Amino acid sequence: MFLAFCGSLQAQLSEFVQGLRILSLDAQTCYHVRDVALVREDIRLFFTDGYLIFTAPVQGRRLGGVFTADLPGGDAEILVFPPTRGERLSLATFTGSPNLNEHFDFALMIFTDDTADRLLAQMEKQGVGRCSDSMAGVLQERWGGVVRNFIDSFLSRILHDLLSAVPAQEGFFYAALRGKRLGGFDVVHDPLAPESIQLGQVQSRANQIVFDVWARFPGASVRRGERPPPELPVRLEEYFIEATLAKDLSLRCVTRARLKVARRIRALAFDLSSGMQVTRVTIDGVLCEHWQRPALRADLLHGAGVVLVVAPFALEPGKDYSIEFEHMGNVVSDAGNGVYYVGARGHWYPRVGVEFANYEVCFRYPESLYVVFPGQLVSERAEGEWRVVCRRTESPVRLLGFNVGDYEYVEVPVDNARVEVYANRRVEQALEPRPSIILVPQEVLPGPRRRQLPTPAVMVVPTLPAKPDPTARMKELADEIAEAFSFMREILGPPPSQRLAVSPIPGTFGQGFPGLLYLSTLAYLAPEERPKAAQEKFLELFFSEILHAHEVAHQWWGNVVTAASYRDEWLMEALANYMALMLLERRRGPEVLRTVLQKYKERLLQRDASGQPLESSGPISWGERLNSSRAEAWRIITYEKGSWIIHMLRCRLGDEAFKRFLGELTRRYRYRPLSVEDFRKLAAEFLPRDYPDQGLEQFFEQWVEDVGIARLRCSYRVRGKAPRIQLELRVEQHGVPDHYSVDLPVEIELADGRLVRRWLRTSNEPVTVTLTLSRPVRRVTFNPNDATLAVLE
Repeated sequence: MFLAFCGSLQAQLSEFVQGLRILSLDAQTCYHVRDVALVREDIRLFFTDGYLIFTAPVQGRRLGGVFTADLPGGDAEILVFPPTRGERLSLATFTGSPNLNEHFDFALMIFTDDTADRLLAQMEKQGVGRCSDSMAGVLQERWGGVVRNFIDSFLSRILHDLLSAVPAQEGFFYAALRGKRLGGFDVVHDPLAPESIQLGQVQSRANQIVFDVWARFPGASVRRGERPPPELPVRLEEYFIEATLAKDLSLRCVTRARLKVARRIRALAFDLSSGMQVTRVTIDGVLCEHWQRPALRADLLHGAGVVLVVAPFALEPGKDYSIEFEHMGNVVSDAGNGVYYVGARGHWYPRVGVEFANYEVCFRYPESLYVVFPGQLVSERAEGEWRVVCRRTESPVRLLGFNVGDYEYVEVPVDNARVEVYANRRVEQALEPRPSIILVPQEVLPGPRRRQLPTPAVMVVPTLPAKPDPTARMKELADEIAEAFSFMREILGPPPSQRLAVSPIPGTFGQGFPGLLYLSTLAYLAPEERPKAAQEKFLELFFSEILHAHEVAHQWWGNVVTAASYRDEWLMEALANYMALMLLERRRGPEVLRTVLQKYKERLLQRDASGQPLESSGPISWGERLNSSRAEAWRIITYEKGSWIIHMLRCRLGDEAFKRFLGELTRRYRYRPLSVEDFRKLAAEFLPRDYPDQGLEQFFEQWVEDVGIARLRCSYRVRGKAPRIQLELRVEQHGVPDHYSVDLPVEIELADGRLVRRWLRTSNEPVTVTLTLSRPVRRVTFNPNDATLAVLE
């Protein structure tokens, strides 16, 4: 049943929230516990000896508790055994052990599941006695305020679960533990999350708070097939957004969408930038209450920007509802010189996850500006000093972004499509060159008695350097993007939109939204106009030729084919980046591709603060977990090791088969999620028959789920004469764990010009293979075309 309320909806919710915020520990539920256990899937907590007190009930539910072992002999223990090698590696990276077996002396628990009922029933069965009134008072005074702070941090989730009557088996459990060896850390069991078990620790890096994920994986019941993986409880389809961008850059919107629910539900959670505030929500025209506020702990664990909407009636699966949000705020900032920065590019309107939907959007904005957003034009009109433009997407898209500026514009046709490039008239203030000062010797003083000075004076003369012009390269950039668009469409098939708008954004990055690219202002500038730091050879190549092609490739990778989970997201970036490198190779030859891959290898081998290679921060499948208090490795591993993985795969398939594979990938998974396992299976269908790892299982296990770049010492020896020449090939590897093993190609050129190719499987022991050849050997090449990521010595 749903929790029952009386009175107006706003009064109901406000009263409930107030009750949660003044929640106290209940002296009547304070116990001296011995050998009490709590099991939440893979999490096992053992309260060996100590005091346990629960919160007072709210609407009949107890939502938290505190355990302390602050007594002689007091103790508690947690056991968690991650089920996969990758997660054991992750846990060992942060804790020094592949399994969590930690004694602790304090636990603060917040939950919406049946934790309290289970523990109370267990203690009743054991005949556990209550603690003294004085001890209960001590615990209330010491920990009551802390519990309320944690309750407040998880308020949105608590409201969601209680108002929607989430079953006990789907309620969440959170515990902040104080380990005797590891210090404070967090434990989460959330059955509504794709990976319900999470262990981690709040840390800091560069004066910023971060959450180190020690391990994260699906619970045992999902792994055993006893319960299905969770699905999104809410979906939004058929968006219609009316947005007004005011002269002060504030944004006011009305967002309407078709709402569907997967189960009977009353409370709904939506993602929205913290820069936007919801002012009103209706469902089928009936006013709803909503809740929106940031909370540090919950944000670190689950992501920020949650808006909770409470319907005045239960929503039923199988029905369509109309939901309308009114929201306003500031997501656009002034970067100076008439350049603007859109911060919340994907969260300026309410969303649920990143699901495909159709959009119709109308922007109203001052005539002195221009708002760029995707879709085909529906209407355009002037209203005094305002312009109103409406567009409709041609196909379902996952995100809808916009950009704003005082632009110049050029358009380039690409068969039945077109590329529109918008450029700011000036660069942002951060890129504006500063006046320099020169000192000019002044030999004489002015005046009628001009005389030579003993020591020449100087005159300070300011010089104004030429201002960078972001419009000068606009046509060249448009032609290059049109070339990239055509090249990729030929291999990958239809894009999500036949109109591609390209617009500048302050910073050193880019983003590829469906039908809309954001490109760093640096990509618009000639190399000599960029700051000195961006004129380094590799960065010049990046901003001039790689960045815009990478973002064009995201029209397919990420916007036509999508990642099934955060563990698969690296595929979208790696494929986009490698497509850009393939275009670079076509323009400038294979040597430039080798140069870029060599640069990537060098960066992967850079040492972090602990002296370890950056590549060893973790497997590429960890996704953004690679950014932690230890290192910020996500970008380099995702983009650069990811590009190496795709390159190695290309070398195993062959060029033509690789292109056919990419085309089939976009055809088969068009508007569908793609997992690494799906990717592996399809790639294996295009392998030549002579490749030893026919299922690519070893390839993906090593390069996706493990770490390491081996140093290889390769040699060969020729004995005998034709027609029985013995060629002995030898490979020794070091600098990697004993279990490390990769395939290394060898190319043998015979005296008559024929090529013999073989694959060697490396091991922790030297590998020797002897071939019998009928012709003399002219040349032996280990690892031709850099087909395997390794350092050859």
